Amino acid sequence: MVRTRVGKMAGYLLLSILLFLGGSSASGAEYANPQLLVSPPDIEQHAGKWIVLDCRDVTAMPDKETGETLKGYADGHIPGAITLGGDCSKILREKPSTVFTDTRKYEKILGDAGISRRNTVVIYGDTPRITHASVGFWILEYLGQKDVRFLNGGINAWEAAGKKLDTVETKLPPKLYKVHIVKSRIATTEEMLKIAKGLVEGPQVVDARTSAEYEGTDVRAKRGGHIPNCTLHVPHVEIYDQATGKIKSMDELDKLYGKLDKNKRVIPHCQTATRSTLTYLAFRLMGFKDPANYDDSWIIWGNREDTPIEK
Repeated sequence: MVRTRVGKMAGYLLLSILLFLGGSSASGAEYANPQLLVSPPDIEQHAGKWIVLDCRDVTAMPDKETGETLKGYADGHIPGAITLGGDCSKILREKPSTVFTDTRKYEKILGDAGISRRNTVVIYGDTPRITHASVGFWILEYLGQKDVRFLNGGINAWEAAGKKLDTVETKLPPKLYKVHIVKSRIATTEEMLKIAKGLVEGPQVVDARTSAEYEGTDVRAKRGGHIPNCTLHVPHVEIYDQATGKIKSMDELDKLYGKLDKNKRVIPHCQTATRSTLTYLAFRLMGFKDPANYDDSWIIWGNREDTPIEK
């Protein structure tokens, strides 16, 4: 009788293990760099150790597309989160051209905010302005920040998890910040011209704009169309769930970008290199060895007279 019971228990245990393993494999492939995405419990677990950066505006602002009023940092933020004094896509940009020449500007902004290059920095925004947060992710990586992460789902995920918000600004003691530019993270117009003219082989160009922009029917510069020798066109909205702001799974991203070679350089772009930073984040998650963002993007390419285009 005892042996029968032990045998049955062993059988149930084996069945449970097989079911668990089967369920795990059914969940799909994991990101190559899963640590880049964090969850609300991760932030709580590392409270006081990680620096959490709110990349939204400080006060409520109307959405340019919908007219909806979007809340800002002062309206409620993750407890302990800091702000750079405004939208990261504005504070950390030097437009309309690729410059990033005044590294002292960035050293002051980040140092005054209490950030050093050794800190783990978690970026977040909200679903409507997810690309404003991904701008912060890309620029910090470009500036040489050693450990940058992204809150999957942003503040929407935090609230959906029932977490409380704070309205009191967090100010950290200033630190010394030394920029260490990672040149490979950015693509210049000169590099893109060589690709467009077929003078170099290898780099893969990904257009993250809408289909109308890509085809040249939605013209947002002097000329419309796309860059010749573009490898792939995938609008940035395909990368995330537009209801939750969460990045899609590795399997779903593979369906979008599976034809690309992860060992070759890959360069996304859009109109102002804002949407394409989300594509850059996706490539980092997927394990691409040499991702970059074309910071000039179409606002420069489409307005120059010496840049070839296709429709």
